[in-house]
Amino acid sequence: MLEKTLRLIAGVFIIASLILSRYHSEYWLLFTGFVGLNLIQSFFTNWCLMMEILKAFGVRGCCETGPAR
Repeated sequence: MLEKTLRLIAGVFIIASLILSRYHSEYWLLFTGFVGLNLIQSFFTNWCLMMEILKAFGVRGCCETGPAR
């Protein structure tokens, strides 16, 4: 569930920033770039701040059992 939630959040952030860049300011594209860079960074380091936040809220990964850490 954790991985699916992370993908949903990343997708919502990207779509929202694209819409905001179209109707508000082009600078919202910087946010889109930040999300993309964070996804690339998490590929190499296997760490993502959003995953830590989701775990703190009790969202579990696909292989986790028991109470959230």
